[in-house]
Amino acid sequence: MRHDLFIAGFGGQGVLLAGNLLSYAAIHEGKNVSFFPAYGVEKRGGAAMCTVVIADGDTGSPVVGHPSVSVMLNQLSFDKYAAKVKSGGYCIVNSNLVQADEGSLPGVTLLPIPMNQIAIDLGDLRMVNMVACGAYAAVSGALQMVSLQEALKKALPERNHRFIPANLKAIESGADAARALLPA
Repeated sequence: MRHDLFIAGFGGQGVLLAGNLLSYAAIHEGKNVSFFPAYGVEKRGGAAMCTVVIADGDTGSPVVGHPSVSVMLNQLSFDKYAAKVKSGGYCIVNSNLVQADEGSLPGVTLLPIPMNQIAIDLGDLRMVNMVACGAYAAVSGALQMVSLQEALKKALPERNHRFIPANLKAIESGADAARALLPA
């Protein structure tokens, strides 16, 4: 079993935290993982992306040219990277910031999830990355929700552990939104 993921957005959306969280969850499950973050020189607003490879055996290179799942949090990332998703894969998009239609990615299942709105409805736009993590877990089946819960304790600094229940709610909401879009 091998799962590869590419997440892209702009700085401040929590792209790197999302990748880190998914990596810790995979480690919690006893899987091998590689996490490769990349970001622009800007503090906020610049490009941010990462790859996560989860495997039972060797993960191989952390560079993923054609991921089986991508999460695109903004339009620029979608325009630049969505076409790289391998045929038969999934492209999860933040439909509040990404305009995309089913025909734009032949052979790829497009899952538009209003991640910003879900996060706002939960009380904090900064949880858009947690919504994305939940959507990824539901779509890929790579990680269990309980592992994401445990991973939050490692991915978040201790001073932010009081936000774990809210983050869990965001993860669950993202998973529910993704499940609603998947074929039965």
